[in-house]
Amino acid sequence: MFATRWQARDMWAEMDRIQHQMQRLLGSRNGQRQLDTAIYPPLDLWEDEENLYVETELPGFELEELDIMVTGDNQLSVKGQRKPPEVEGGTWHRQERGYGHFSRMIELPEHVDPEKVSAQFKHGVLTITMPKKEESRPRRIEVKCS
Repeated sequence: MFATRWQARDMWAEMDRIQHQMQRLLGSRNGQRQLDTAIYPPLDLWEDEENLYVETELPGFELEELDIMVTGDNQLSVKGQRKPPEVEGGTWHRQERGYGHFSRMIELPEHVDPEKVSAQFKHGVLTITMPKKEESRPRRIEVKCS
């Protein structure tokens, strides 16, 4: 039997080769990781008696890069783009953050009033408040005894 002795530099070169192939397979372009648009951004959705709320983390985005729409009274669309940073006179050694366009649409569990939807973007967290339409709100029914 013949054994091959690995040296540290051979191992790191092999790791770099494998990483490059994985990036290629997973949609990386020019070493830049692309956003996984099927699930990006992940959203939290909850409600109270008056409103539906969506919260999502969008670090590194600018407000003008986001487009938020409510259509058909029960669909929320969040679109945006994160541009890769430009570095002049430098060389990238690693780019693991995702860049590119994303579009996410979800069906809401209640009808909302699109005219009253509001959004707040603070510290990289987008919070969307969507007032429920009057007919979607629960009504307390008084029971009369005869």
